[in-house]
Amino acid sequence: MSIAGLDPSGGAGLLADIKTFEALGTYGLGVCTALTVQTDSRFLSVEWQSAEQIIAQATPLLETYPVDYCKIGIVKDASTILNVIRAVKAIRPRIRIILDPVLKASAGYAFHDTATLSLWKEVLQEVYLLTPNYQEALMLSGEEEGHAAADTLATYCAVLLKGGHRQERQGVDSLYTTPDNILDIPAGNESVFPKHGSGCVLSAAITAQLAAGSSLATACITAKLYTEKFLASHSSLLGYHIT
Repeated sequence: MSIAGLDPSGGAGLLADIKTFEALGTYGLGVCTALTVQTDSRFLSVEWQSAEQIIAQATPLLETYPVDYCKIGIVKDASTILNVIRAVKAIRPRIRIILDPVLKASAGYAFHDTATLSLWKEVLQEVYLLTPNYQEALMLSGEEEGHAAADTLATYCAVLLKGGHRQERQGVDSLYTTPDNILDIPAGNESVFPKHGSGCVLSAAITAQLAAGSSLATACITAKLYTEKFLASHSSLLGYHIT
């Protein structure tokens, strides 16, 4: 299941997640958290769905289908995310949550008021895997350096620190299953282009691989390869989902 925003361009959010799920051989269920007005390069506005609206969409799906993994993207705030996760787990106690903490759109639009970030500690205790980029890891942890940030976050859940914004290790993702257990995943050999929604695609690909039975490490490695194919698929900010 994907719980994410509706991006009319199809590059990010729910539409990108569902495309990714299907390309990787899994059937995707979608729950909308936000109605956005955007293109691949401009974020104009957002109409948020409340926790109650999100839970109402998710409940019959969770009651009907054997959902074992759930990817969460943009949600209004940490309080809403926490309420949604707890409601999901009340129906599916063993479900594993993959959280892509989208704090700012690639076009620059900020989603979360930093005053609410203190609630993230409670959120992270409910999460199986967090997939922040460098700046998101700094914001969520309060640290000033990426490794220290990931170390701090990994005391709550597994963390995949994405390498797209790491100046010293460009393109290297690091999986922290605990603060002392780190797996570096280097960039591949594809000639890639910047893409709107690449973070959504990576976290959705990890979710699909986990649902197919892969270990966490294997899911992250395979998902990175899939995402690189997506990045290489077209020179524009929008890409194709090719296996």
